[in-house]
Amino acid sequence: MFESLQERLGSILNGLTGRGALSEADVSAALREVRRALLEADVALEVVRSFTDKVREKAVGAAVVKSIKPGQMVVKIVHDELVEMLGAEGVAIDLNAPAPV
Repeated sequence: MFESLQERLGSILNGLTGRGALSEADVSAALREVRRALLEADVALEVVRSFTDKVREKAVGAAVVKSIKPGQMVVKIVHDELVEMLGAEGVAIDLNAPAPV
């Protein structure tokens, strides 16, 4: 499941990084594909909506540093939001915990 999601997101974001300039329509089209990929990976709809709204809000009004391309900035924003959504800190799994049933 994670491999297919990784491949889908990678191909979507690679399409953005090759471009010199991005329009709002380009960002919207990419986010539509990201939304589909996340939903196909069984991510909850409200989480997907929240994620894409945050990325759109940051990407559309983002000031792009001259040393990077706009597509690279969108990739960074998507990465930052994924890290924020999933959590930046690793959590240990207690394998000795009692079974839930």
